[in-house]
Parts: sequence; C-alpha cells; structure tokens
Amino acid sequence: MLSNILDRIAFWSIFVVIVLLPLFFLPFANIPIETSKGLLLVSGLVVSIIAWSAARFSDGKIVIPRSKILLAMGSFVVVVLLSAIFSATRNVAFFGIILDFGSFWFMLCAFFLALMSALVVNTDKKAKLIMKGLIVSSLVLIVFQIARFFIPNTLSLGFFEANTGNVFGSWNSLGLFAGLVAILSIFSFEFLRLNKQKKIAFSLLLAVSLFLVASVNFILVWQLLGLFALVIFVYKLASTTSEDTSQKKRFPGFSFGAIILSLLFVVSGQFIGGLLPNALGLYSVEVNPSFTATYDVAKSVFTNSPVLGMGPNTFNQAWDMYKPDVINASQFWNSPFVSGASTITTLMVNTGILGTLAILAFIVLLFWNGFKDLFAILKDKKNHEVLLYFIVTLYLFVSAIFYSVGATLFLLAFAFVGVFIGVSASHLEKNTTLSFLDDPRKSFFSILFLVVLMIATAGISFKYIERFASVPYFSKTLTATSLESAENSINKAVLLNSNDLYLRTYTQVYLSKIGDIISTNTELTQEQRATLQASIDNAVRGATGATLYNKNNYLNFDMLGFVYKNSASLGLEGASTLAITAYTEASRLNPKNPLPKLELARVYLLDKKASEARDFATQAITLKPDFAQALIFLAQLEKDQGNDTLAVSYAEKALLIFPNDPDLVNYVKSLKTNTKTSSPVILEETQTNTEE
Repeated sequence: MLSNILDRIAFWSIFVVIVLLPLFFLPFANIPIETSKGLLLVSGLVVSIIAWSAARFSDGKIVIPRSKILLAMGSFVVVVLLSAIFSATRNVAFFGIILDFGSFWFMLCAFFLALMSALVVNTDKKAKLIMKGLIVSSLVLIVFQIARFFIPNTLSLGFFEANTGNVFGSWNSLGLFAGLVAILSIFSFEFLRLNKQKKIAFSLLLAVSLFLVASVNFILVWQLLGLFALVIFVYKLASTTSEDTSQKKRFPGFSFGAIILSLLFVVSGQFIGGLLPNALGLYSVEVNPSFTATYDVAKSVFTNSPVLGMGPNTFNQAWDMYKPDVINASQFWNSPFVSGASTITTLMVNTGILGTLAILAFIVLLFWNGFKDLFAILKDKKNHEVLLYFIVTLYLFVSAIFYSVGATLFLLAFAFVGVFIGVSASHLEKNTTLSFLDDPRKSFFSILFLVVLMIATAGISFKYIERFASVPYFSKTLTATSLESAENSINKAVLLNSNDLYLRTYTQVYLSKIGDIISTNTELTQEQRATLQASIDNAVRGATGATLYNKNNYLNFDMLGFVYKNSASLGLEGASTLAITAYTEASRLNPKNPLPKLELARVYLLDKKASEARDFATQAITLKPDFAQALIFLAQLEKDQGNDTLAVSYAEKALLIFPNDPDLVNYVKSLKTNTKTSSPVILEETQTNTEE
C-alpha cells in the first residue's frame, strides 16, 4: 500500500536525523558543526513531512496523539512567533545568520521534530530501532573522540585543532551526552534482558562513556549521572519487591556503582576529577553568565519589554544593554555572550513573561503528565523501554535547565519527548483519528491543509539552502590568502545571505583594501584614487547595511564608526561627525562598555577637541578603572596639552595594571624625562569572544 511506503520513508527520515545528529558534520568543508547539523535537521524534516503528508492523501486519515505536553510545546512556539513579530530586530529573531539556535525558525524546526517523532514513532518496535541506532552512533562518536585524545592530528579530518575538538558541539555538551549514554547503559543492565553479546556491547559502551565523562569532568554531568542513577536504583528496588518472591532477586549493582562513582567525583572536586584531564592534556574553557547575572539581565528586560521580551535570539543584545556593573571588573567585560546561564533561562529572557509562563507550563506538564502516563503504562505492562525514553527526555531537559546545552542536545530533547508521546499515546490509546475522504467538506480543508504544509515546507527549505550555500564562501573569506580572493568570496556570501556578520566582514575586507592602497603608494594615481574612493564607498555601504539589518547590535555601529573615523583621518569632509553619531549609538546600545566611549574620545581628538576627548576618556575609566587603553590615551592627551604631571600620573596607573610591559615601562620613563616617544599599544587581556 502506498501510504505504508510513504510512512516508512517518513519514519526513516526521522530515524536518520535522531541517530546521526550527535556525530553528523561535513569534514574538510570548513563549515561550523552546528551549521552542518542544521542541514541534517532541515533535510530530514522536509523529507519526513512531505512523505507523511503524501501518505495522508493515500489513506485519507490523520492520527494525532492527544498530548498536553505536545500542546504546551506548540503554545510556546506560538509565543516565540509573537515575540519575533514584535521584536525590534525581526531579521535576527526569525532566522539570524543561518538558523541560529533560539531563533523562531529553529524553535519551529525543533517543534516539528518532536511532532513528527510523535506521529511516526508510534510503536515499541520503531522506538527500539531509534534507541538501537542511537546506541551505535553514540559508541562510534565516543570511541572516535577518545581516539582523538591520543592521535589528534591523525584524526583531525582537516577540521579539528585541539584534542578537545569534537563532532558533537561544545566540550561540556559532549560530556553531558556521554553522561546520557552512561545512564542508558546502566538502565539496560538493570531492566532489560541481555544476552552475552549484548552484555559485552553495553559493558564497552558504559566503560567508554564513563571514561569520556571523567575526561570532560564537568561537575553537572556527575551530579545528573548520580541523580538519575539513584532514580534507577530506587525504582529497581521498588519494582523488585513487588515482583514474584519466588524469583531470584538481583541487587542493582550498576546503578549503585554509578551513584558511588558520581559522589566521589562531586565531593573530591579537582583532586580526583582533574587527574584524567591533566594526564591527557585536555584543556577547554567555556564561560557563560552566572544565574545571578542572567537574573539581573532578565529583570531589566522584563521591566522594559515585559510581555514578549526583546525577541528570540537576542540575548547578546540584552546582555550588552543590561549586564551587571561588576562584569567590567572581570576579564569578561567585553564578551558578547549569546546565551545566559542555561538554555531555558535564555529562552525566558528572550521571550518575556509570556514566554516564561509557557516554558513553565511545558515543564510542569512534562513532569506531571509524563509521570502519570508512564505509571499508567507500567501498571498493566512491564514495558521498561517506555521508562527509558522518559528518563532520557527528563535528563536532556534538566540539563537544559541548568546549562546552555547547545543545539544538538536541545534537538535530541525535543526528539525524545516526541518519541515518548507517540509510544505512550499508542499504549494508552490516546490518539485522535480524523478521516476526511468520506466527507467532502472535511476532505477539502484537510487536503488544502496538507498541500499548504507540503508547499510551505519545500519553500522554507529552499530559503534555508540558499542561506546555507553562503557559508562556504564566508569561510573562504576568513581563510583567504589575498585581498582579491577575500573580496570575491565575501561578495558571493553577501549576495546569498545578507546579514550583519557578513556585512561587517565585507566592510573589513574593503578597509584592508584601503589600508593596502595607502601603505603601498606614497602618491596615488588617478586610477588608484578611484579604487580608493570605491573601497571607501563599499566599506560605508557594508557597515550601514549591517546597522539596517540589526539596529540593536552595538558591533554594527562600532564598525560604522570605525569606517567614518578612518575616512576622517583621510580628510573626508564630515566623516568625523558621522563617526561621532555612530559611536554614540554604539555606546547607547552597550552603555557599560568603555570601548565606544574611548573611540568617541579618539574622534574628538582627531577634530582637535581636547576637552570633549578628555571627558569621554574619563567616562571610559569611570566604567572600568583598570582600562589601560584609556589611561594611555589620557596620558598622551595631557602630554600634548602640556600637563606633564597628569600625563605621568595616568601612565603610572596603566603601568600598575601591566607592570611587565616593556613598551609601557619605557613610555613612563620617557614622560618623566620629557623624551619624545610613541604611545604604547596595550592589548587588553580578554577571553575568546563567543561567536555571534
């Protein structure tokens, strides 16, 4: 029957997405991991949705699980849509650069992944197939990663650099996934009947997953592993006491051992936890705002945009605007964080009070209805596989509550909640069947809905592919060995996908071209002048386009100000005024960052307005007293104004911050002896910025 064939295609498409999601990437393509996984997600969903819709044409009925959990997920997606519509930066809120994590289209894809999983994974057999596939892919992923610890260069695949580079996502997220695999293995030993071959396989899986957990040594993983092992241990003991007493009872040793091991790593801290990472030379630093800092940002967002927040995918803008003052005293003062303390808190901040209520309703229903359906199934049938799906779902969502898990774990959470809904609805006979071929009115509207769904799915996928096609060109721009190559690549990337990140890079390419023309020619020919003017126009066009794409990202106005400041230094009339306007807007969008104020000081000094320059440099130091760049600027300014005592004072303050900088030491000496010397360049010590 045609519908059966199409339903199988829909199932296997979802199967491929879930099973390959942890390890899928495009080697030697220089495409970011999460971007590669986005391609897998979109491709699998498109095939599954179209095949499922076509199958409904054939059999004339739609079967949908009755689930409050699924309804709550859909309600949250509606809130995200409303938040995106009313966002001041709709381009960012709806799509971002390329299906950004947390954007509306990403959340819609996650919801459809859950929905299609519930629709096509509606039997124990299909659910077991997915779990078996995930076990195999997990084993491949973990063994490959452990092998990279010892031969990282051989297994770099032209993509990974450090031995902590992995195909999953972030380092800590990989540790959380390894913890999930360990729990899956423990559960299998405690509840499933395993033959000798399966026991060997699960023993290997448990060993390598625990080894990887210990290698990552993320404390949250050990805490969750111990907690869920405790749940398995207690449930096993409880279920054993209720079984036939004539059967031999087995102590749940695997779960008990996991509890003890987790407790050991949690209590001992780095004394034991650091042994394996240090021995293997595994070093990876991931920094996110604390829950306190995230709460401070949320409080300000809810005060100014209470109902729907600033919009999906806008946490970095909220962070720039409302970050706590204390951050400027840390090394992360200039870090553009794109997420808060955890995935769930980030979504709450982005979508306001309405989004927060929708998320809380989903979490409550997930626990309440999930446990209710689970025990209803286990009461009549000892279907422990259903318990496994629910444990996996809870583990993933609890991880998202306490950590910024990234796209892969978040999508797996949605996929498995869908699997749990589909299987539990099948067991409890909680499916709603709509037959529409026997009623002309139902038939018309049902077929219209299915046709619109198929067309919309195909259309959106074409738009996504267009954006995805821009990624290789953008990557080529970043690795280009010549300005000509970079210019050609970035022009193609912007043509396919015009966004502020690409446009800022476009601007930087032409700024480099301007610098190359000026540095290599003492006297410009007419042709070179024309090329110079065209490059200035392109740089201005790119930076202006970035501000139009996202008017709430201070980096865009900072770039525009930089372009005009350089134009002013070349003698372009009126450029300094435009630079001041751009930097003023950048400072408004990121009021606690001292850099835009220092740039304003530099532009005013370029205009020979020493008083204004002094004021803005002083404001920068007020925001960050240890801002060495501003101190050096003031020292040079006061030196030029003849205030030698003040100049020495500012320079000595900078020297206290960087006492071992030889250029700064010589500069202070020159100020004291009135010797002419150039101002030293101080590079602030900041951590690696989060990718936008």
